Amino acid sequence: MELTGKVAIVTGSGRGLGLAYAKELAASGAKVVVNDVDAATAEAAAKEITDAGGTAVAEVAAVGSTEAADALVARAVAEFGRLDVLVTNAGVLRDRVLWKMSDDDFDTVIGVHLRGTFTCARAAARQMREQGDGGRLILVGSPAGQRGNFGQTNYSAAKAGIAAFARTWSMELARAGITVNAVIPVAATAMTETIPALQGYVEKMRAGEPMPAFARQALAFGGPEDAAGLVAFLASDAASDVTGQCIGIGGDRLSLWSHPQQVATAYAEGGWSADAIARVWSTTVGAEPQSVGEKLPEPPAN
Repeated sequence: MELTGKVAIVTGSGRGLGLAYAKELAASGAKVVVNDVDAATAEAAAKEITDAGGTAVAEVAAVGSTEAADALVARAVAEFGRLDVLVTNAGVLRDRVLWKMSDDDFDTVIGVHLRGTFTCARAAARQMREQGDGGRLILVGSPAGQRGNFGQTNYSAAKAGIAAFARTWSMELARAGITVNAVIPVAATAMTETIPALQGYVEKMRAGEPMPAFARQALAFGGPEDAAGLVAFLASDAASDVTGQCIGIGGDRLSLWSHPQQVATAYAEGGWSADAIARVWSTTVGAEPQSVGEKLPEPPAN
């Protein structure tokens, strides 16, 4: 994939998926602004990219505020003269069930994921519109935002909002030639090792063992590098007509998530009373209720 001449920002790219995205973009020819809240981590990531022959600089910022977003865009323009690609990857977890979740647990996750995606995308869109030759906003979502996940009120809500951002902004930015898509990755990272069904696979990968075919295919679970090709594709000219989509990637699987839509309807002349709904619910719109959460298949017996 040829990205020579492109300039990209990847938030939260000091490690994990963000680092994999930044490395893939740089390997494809893009100049990259690496971002992390920790200076040593950000500098190490930028050095890893430059040592491999790429071009990268580190910008230390806690994503969320307008000031941080503006600083990231300003750094890209100051260093490389423009901005073509933004990948909003920065994130944190504060998992709690609803009745145990504090205001701070909620606000921290919403602030980084949802507000951080908004402020960074707004700053990037302003720069791209001023340049006048299009651009790419690549937002990072999650299966939790598509399906919900136990113990992740804050994270699921933020990621669902990010999917809605992609759909809305794809319409608003179409005339400017800026595409907007959400990547829905599944990979072995610090954020997925907390999921009981995936912990064993994360441990295997860290031990240098190959990921089993069941994990890579049935669970769509692999390493961060397995999700990076999609980001490079969406950043490229080959994806100039792809916008407003939520695209899944992980292990050996590439997928397209559906947008929410009405799946069953019923009509009553004059409208619906509560009693009327109760009479027909189980035989009409409620006959096949929608499922929630990710339903992971069981591994084959040894």
